[in-house]
Amino acid sequence: MKRKIIHTDKAPVAVGPYSQAVKSKRMIFTAGQIPLDPSTGKLVEGGIEEQTRQALTNLKVVLKAAGSGMDAVMKTTVFLLDMGEFAAMNGVYAEFFPQDPPARSAVQVVALPLGARVEIEAIALVK
Repeated sequence: MKRKIIHTDKAPVAVGPYSQAVKSKRMIFTAGQIPLDPSTGKLVEGGIEEQTRQALTNLKVVLKAAGSGMDAVMKTTVFLLDMGEFAAMNGVYAEFFPQDPPARSAVQVVALPLGARVEIEAIALVK
């Protein structure tokens, strides 16, 4: 089985030795997306809502580059710096998955890259 490395300039560049996503014949596995503005390479300003929106926007463009979309996401994992921000993150998350949302895990972590408050990864089907 071959795999294809996915890269798009519309999402932030990887901040380490990893790919934005890897695609097989039927599936896409994304790297965790943090709330970096791809045009500046810096964290977006604001709180958990703004950061969640940017992380999901980054995820959306990576999936598009891989030939998929948010409606083909099977599973996400959300990493939160503070589980107390779960409800606020969830409100923004619901905007990106308004119907038939994917399976999801959400966990609190000690730290995230570059001081982010949220990181989101996904497994999706190729459309």
